[in-house]
Amino acid sequence: MKLIPYFIILLLFGCNQPKIEAEFRLTDPKNSILFEKQLPVIFSKSSPEDPTINIDETLTYQVMDGFGFTLSQGSAKHLLGMNPTARKEILTELFGNEENSIGVSYLRLSVAASDLNEYPFSYHDVEEAEKDTLLLQFDLGPDRNDVVPILKEIMGINPDIKLMASPWSPPAWMKDNKDTRGGKLLPEYYDRYALYLVRYIQQMADEGFTIDALTIQNEPLHPGNNPSLLMLAEEQRDFIKYHLGPFFESDQINTKIIIYDHNADRPDYPISILDDPEAKKYIDGSAFHLYGGKIEALSEVHRAHPDKNLYFTEQWVGSPGNLAGDLTWHTKNLTIGATRNWAKTVLEWNLSSAPDLKPHTDRGGCDQCLGAITIKIDNVLRNPAYYVIAHASKYVLPGSIRIDSSEPEGLPNVAFKRPDGKIVLLILNESKEAKSFYIKNKEWSGDMTLEAGAVATLLW
Repeated sequence: MKLIPYFIILLLFGCNQPKIEAEFRLTDPKNSILFEKQLPVIFSKSSPEDPTINIDETLTYQVMDGFGFTLSQGSAKHLLGMNPTARKEILTELFGNEENSIGVSYLRLSVAASDLNEYPFSYHDVEEAEKDTLLLQFDLGPDRNDVVPILKEIMGINPDIKLMASPWSPPAWMKDNKDTRGGKLLPEYYDRYALYLVRYIQQMADEGFTIDALTIQNEPLHPGNNPSLLMLAEEQRDFIKYHLGPFFESDQINTKIIIYDHNADRPDYPISILDDPEAKKYIDGSAFHLYGGKIEALSEVHRAHPDKNLYFTEQWVGSPGNLAGDLTWHTKNLTIGATRNWAKTVLEWNLSSAPDLKPHTDRGGCDQCLGAITIKIDNVLRNPAYYVIAHASKYVLPGSIRIDSSEPEGLPNVAFKRPDGKIVLLILNESKEAKSFYIKNKEWSGDMTLEAGAVATLLW
């Protein structure tokens, strides 16, 4: 009897074992690899060794709304300054679903001016404004020159993009200091300001834009920005409870009301508002930034009110940017950290900047905020926030649900199951050396190696 050589047995049986190929995108700053496709990771029915990232599709968490940026007036102006062909190319790359696109699915807008405008303004800066009790002179005004036309071009590429809006300040005439910066909203104008926000949603609807969510105030505990407003938790609670909530109800406004929109060092702010059942009934959830506190504070709010949603809405990258450091910090804390702590969105601040970092307002505007891209005439430079968001936005489609994944030491990660049934895994190697590890999903497992500081997204 003739024996069959061992290598032939491997050819006959081993090579025909069933397998799954996972699409693999990599950003590795040390090796100048920038969100580039790699050879697929192969999954087979094998027994993995430690360390292993175990995926459990049976344990599910929040449904994702999307990943993206803030479209400031400055961002819109930079884009409008481009040749139409060049602008269409970068907008398609950002918001399209082509092979070379990153599929941004969520944008935050400022209600009137933010600190990245040329100057502060509201939509009701008119003479004898107090006498216009129905705000009949309300108008989107300066936004019609930049934000509105750019947003229409974006929606021509991705008509399903979700929009969140955030005010930096009410009209100065509604405030106790009559200034765009700081001060408080006067109680006698609570109804008028609620109407102001309703008018904004209605006029945006007239332009073809659905405002999916509205945060009550950007950074309500930071009155030093320009524009800005100091709004304490009890003031925000009463504004929603007695004014904005009833106005939305009577005008049949379906826009979600989101509270707080500030740092993770004060989870007590949203919790105290949600503890009031009459305010809570109007509220969809809470929004956070991470200039203070720890990202785990989002889970503290979730535990206190598990029936309400959480959103991560802003984080800046300081100019000139440091891809290796920024990629690691933002991926660990935001695209991985925020989503592992129940956030339905992760938004970076902001979409674009110019080489001189203008425009920004005087007396408190951000003069060091680096956009996801820098635009110089028709040339585009992709900055750290671009790659941070790209690793999530291209693959984690709206409607994806976060599923459970274990975290071996030095390998922060997060997993999602998309509406089409495919699995997405985002991994960071935060250690100082290369790491080899396994990924296990049901009976399938695959092995891979990531260099120190590298970020990978897998899709299978």
